Amino acid sequence: MTSSIWNSTAPLTNFPTLKESIVVDVAIVGGGITGVTSAYLLAKSGKKVALLEAEKISGGTSGYSTGNLYAMVDKRLHHIQSKWSEETAGKVARSRMTAVNFIENLVKEHQIDCDFRRVPWYLFSETDKKDKTIEKEIAAAAHYNLEVHELDDLPLPVPVSKAIKVDQQAQFNPSAFVRKLAQKIDSENCRIFENSPVYHIEKEEELILSTASGTVTAQKVILATHTPKGIYALQTALYPYREYAIAAKLKSGDIPEGIYWDTEADFHTSMRTYSKGEDNYVLVLGGHHKVGQEDDYSRFYEKLEQNARRFFDVEEIEYKWSAQHYKPADGLPYIGESPDDNIFLATGFSTDGLTYGVLSAMILNDQLNDRHNEWSDLYKASRFTPVKSAKNFIKENLNVAKQYLKDLPRKAEADSFSEIMPGQGKVVEVDDEKWAVFKDDAGQLHCQSAVCTHMDCIVDWNDAEKSWDCPCHGSRFKATGEVIEGPAFSPLDKRSMNPKK
Repeated sequence: MTSSIWNSTAPLTNFPTLKESIVVDVAIVGGGITGVTSAYLLAKSGKKVALLEAEKISGGTSGYSTGNLYAMVDKRLHHIQSKWSEETAGKVARSRMTAVNFIENLVKEHQIDCDFRRVPWYLFSETDKKDKTIEKEIAAAAHYNLEVHELDDLPLPVPVSKAIKVDQQAQFNPSAFVRKLAQKIDSENCRIFENSPVYHIEKEEELILSTASGTVTAQKVILATHTPKGIYALQTALYPYREYAIAAKLKSGDIPEGIYWDTEADFHTSMRTYSKGEDNYVLVLGGHHKVGQEDDYSRFYEKLEQNARRFFDVEEIEYKWSAQHYKPADGLPYIGESPDDNIFLATGFSTDGLTYGVLSAMILNDQLNDRHNEWSDLYKASRFTPVKSAKNFIKENLNVAKQYLKDLPRKAEADSFSEIMPGQGKVVEVDDEKWAVFKDDAGQLHCQSAVCTHMDCIVDWNDAEKSWDCPCHGSRFKATGEVIEGPAFSPLDKRSMNPKK
């Protein structure tokens, strides 16, 4: 089983499950960094708020992230500059740095023990094949008040052809930050509910959110769910990927703090350090793929471990985890009101979600309080950018179409239930219908339809995470069919076992 170092070391929360009907100004779906920071700011402004989290606070993507905070972006500032403009790239860098500074202020104001610290960010190439990437980022960063230092080597035992360093970026334990911030929220104005997944939003004059045992009626709703719940046209401009991480406990070695990004194309990785008591860890992160479109998911953990042991004196791999991210078609997140009146979105963060999540909360707080925000037009959720989006839009949506087409006639993975080993899941065809069948360690079969409840794509078994993953829009389900994440509201439909199989 996989577990992140953040969730394993952060304090636990104990908020109640929603078991009543309540009325508020703003309902927030999702208890990660976006939702909790939004709840904090809106409650502070006097709004009546309810936050609904499907499981535990910071139990989703925030708790499975890198814990890194920076002004740079996954696709590099020079890509933003070339696709948009120097002015836009500058705004992206400044807005993200504003969010990092805001996090630091919250940590200081509320004395949040989350290991927040300022550290340098490094970008390096191992061979001269990627030196041009470094040179482009040097040229771009010079425009955005980022002090860039060129280096010939790094304070890590890794080969370096060319490198740069940017000071005053940051790191923290994201789960500790989110959970402790949740405890600081004004309880008079905000109620937080855990283990309260929303399975339907009724869009009338007011918005009614339904859970298994309660309802919330709200004037406004924020979907802080990483991707919008339900069906939105915007989902054609969001592309779901997964990335992997390990935390390797070290036998020896004093590794300076920092965020280290490797530009090598075959298996792009980033590295950082973390200390827990007397133990020192190096975190190695990388290897991404479209959700539900791999044959061997475990190989990503194996590759990360190989990289860790290649450079560091590793005692053991204590933690391993993966996280989902959604790449936006035109390179920028979508933040603001959706085409559905009074429903607000924050999505398309790519792998830069911790910083963008807090920035989203700042923007949404201003919008819901009828205040101008200098960044809101830049990230507007309703923007239409066909020229900037065209290449990714066509490529990614052809990929989605391919997933639908290949699954219609595809032979099932197993002809009978007996072929499924304990701890394994396979798609089995039963009476011309595809079933997602999981056999637990006790040998009991758990059968459900293999058709994703979002938009009817066939799910794929993820052997590393023990989950059913949708290759079309990124919904993920537990081995027993319950929703983990993604746009799907409903679990996979249960099926009764056919004894003849």
